[in-house]
Amino acid sequence: MGITGESFPIHGEPTVDLVRHGTRLARDTGCDLVIALGGGSAIDAGKAIAALLANGGDPLDYLEVVGQAKPLSRPSAPFIAIPTTAGTGSEVTRNAVLASPEDGVKASLRSPHMLPALAVVDPELTLDLPQALTASTGLDALTQLIEPYVSNRANPMTDLYCVEGLRVAASALRRAWRDGHDLAARTDMSFASLLGGLALANAGLGAVHGFAAPLGGMFDAPHGALCAALLPHAMRVNIAALEASPSHSESLLRYAAVARILTGRTDATPGDGAAWVDRLCRDLEIQPLSAYGVRPAKVPALAAKAARASSMKANPIVLTRGQLEELLTRAI
Repeated sequence: MGITGESFPIHGEPTVDLVRHGTRLARDTGCDLVIALGGGSAIDAGKAIAALLANGGDPLDYLEVVGQAKPLSRPSAPFIAIPTTAGTGSEVTRNAVLASPEDGVKASLRSPHMLPALAVVDPELTLDLPQALTASTGLDALTQLIEPYVSNRANPMTDLYCVEGLRVAASALRRAWRDGHDLAARTDMSFASLLGGLALANAGLGAVHGFAAPLGGMFDAPHGALCAALLPHAMRVNIAALEASPSHSESLLRYAAVARILTGRTDATPGDGAAWVDRLCRDLEIQPLSAYGVRPAKVPALAAKAARASSMKANPIVLTRGQLEELLTRAI
């Protein structure tokens, strides 16, 4: 007996409606296994389809923020994740981010049942990734190593992932961007992305991803590009807030540790780390948020949504509304 399959292309980041269609196709054609080959969007769509295939119902039954957030009671249909980018780490996380255009937001389906049964991470699949995508996905990976390390949920296990991931990404990302067929650099970035996924799944994220969710829901912009545009500004605003709060000295020391890893300097300060990331973004030709249509008039509404985002709960310090607006204004 042969194995048959159905293909379901993912054009752009997954939406609630797209997952509905994919689940219907999988159910109507009798699929009992889901394989996602692609970037984080394809993998998140596959995770959501596999979960709904086993649990039934509509995505909004289980989606956070704009849905009912019901728990998934059954393990997902068997799901295999094969990433072709080095950025999201979605192949080792237990959530799927879906856009709800009518609500102007992106939110997660989240459950331990959604962890892929198998992740196949082959750096050779990333060799033909275009330069712009190498930059944006790579900076997403870097963000997902920095934010869990300074997170208020950081722990010794995730620290190991973050330190090693930052060490290899610090030199590999520029090399992969300059020469996409540098297999050693691509291998390091695939490893860094994998470690970032493991870290965020166990320690959470922070302000960058707190803003990326509402921005991604309101503007047509890739997730990685949003993270890249936000990262140096989020670091600077967080560092300034921590410096003004003596009770958060441990988090400030963590930013100093990040700076030492990134710069290779034993005397690096937290600000040096933010400056290093800023230079990296410039070198990799990262566009500001204004390139995606974000305008100052939207800052108050976006800051209000970001303050309520689940990722913001792990930020090392609670940022005021003014600080959130300052962060976003800088990124525009």
